[in-house]
Amino acid sequence: MIYLIFNEGYAASGGELLVRSGLCAEAVRLGRLLAGLMPHEPEAAGLLALMLLAESRCEARTTPGGDLVVLAEQDRARWDRALIAEGQAIVHRCLPLGRPGPYQIQAVHSDAPEAKDTDRRQILALYDRLLAVAPTPVVALNRAVAVAEVEGLRAALTLVEGLGLDGYHLWHAVRAGLLERLGREGEAAAAYEAAITRCGNAAEVRFLRRGRRLPGAG
Repeated sequence: MIYLIFNEGYAASGGELLVRSGLCAEAVRLGRLLAGLMPHEPEAAGLLALMLLAESRCEARTTPGGDLVVLAEQDRARWDRALIAEGQAIVHRCLPLGRPGPYQIQAVHSDAPEAKDTDRRQILALYDRLLAVAPTPVVALNRAVAVAEVEGLRAALTLVEGLGLDGYHLWHAVRAGLLERLGREGEAAAAYEAAITRCGNAAEVRFLRRGRRLPGAG
């Protein structure tokens, strides 16, 4: 429940704003309480670490006008280094306990100073571990994004097509991006439109419309 609250704050499902900072702050507060009440439960610590590391990026996730900025294009100087240090310290304490769970695995973030320095193979390996303990279609979709950078666009598209998450706007958005990069512009335009019609957040819709740089797509 705490993570659901955080996710709604981090990427709001509806409305004009991408980030609802009050919800993020409340989820982190509850996460700290939970970790304090369950000091011997590494997944409680992992959840707190994951939220702190995600929260560290919030300022860089949008422009002053509220538009979405993807991870690769974020100004990493705007990331909150204190939150990163705290989150990483928690991860380093709980992982050696040898009881890894989904939150702990997700909390192993890349701290590369520039997007180009990101270890893509490490990220894919972490998604392999996450999929083993949390075999959900959404985890598989996120893993496919990592596969695109390591094994190629066609391999990633094959994985995405097999998920069939038709009601999930991010499935259509990921598929659209892969199709566009493969030069399949007609299919990409249709996938972008499908993502837009299923998305309830105005900032995400604006981003999808800007990203749809295809002939006749507007």
